[in-house]
Amino acid sequence: MTDTSTRPIQLLVVDDHSLFRRGLMALLSPDQRFEVTCEAGDVGAALRCLASQRPDVILLDNHLPGVLGVDAIPALRDASPGSRVLMLTVSENEADLVAALKAGADGYLLKTVELHHLCEAILKVMEGESVVGPEMTTKLVSALRAQRPGNGNNNGIAEPPASTADRELASLSVRELEILHLIARGDSNKHIARQLDIAETTVKIHVQHILRKLQLTSRVQAAVFAARHA
Repeated sequence: MTDTSTRPIQLLVVDDHSLFRRGLMALLSPDQRFEVTCEAGDVGAALRCLASQRPDVILLDNHLPGVLGVDAIPALRDASPGSRVLMLTVSENEADLVAALKAGADGYLLKTVELHHLCEAILKVMEGESVVGPEMTTKLVSALRAQRPGNGNNNGIAEPPASTADRELASLSVRELEILHLIARGDSNKHIARQLDIAETTVKIHVQHILRKLQLTSRVQAAVFAARHA
């Protein structure tokens, strides 16, 4: 992907509601870290944008006319292989969530997301992280637990052998195991801190240790790991 250290992160907004597109562009425009370089109301228009531009991140709605966003992800990736795809949708359907991740989406957020959380998510997917809104993390974990062991796609997260996973889990302290289970439940650091009666900064440190010990890079990966092994 093109180096973005000296320029704003370039965005393509794909949504069939022009009012939402314009509103999102107006909210993002004051932030010099981002630049919406193209907008589209359907997949066809998005592909035409990609014929001449290579945005860093595609903000993609699911409910589009003609072709659903999740079904369009492979075509969008083929047209612009270096672009990240971040779903931004009203769909709380866990089937849509799993389908999006299987198709190669880098993240899945609901349109109710606060602007600063959306901005953080864009930065995270640019760093190669997977981002799933807290409202959807529990649904993702439930969907994975419903799968039979060894069956289905692992949503882009390498599946360690059982013996390796057991060793990694054994490396966690009792407190880290507690926090891992709460992450899998979709709890935020603030909620975990309140529940365990510890400082939020302490939770952040524990999360960093958990990710390091499990050789993971994001909370989403930790939630998926817990769903499969913990």
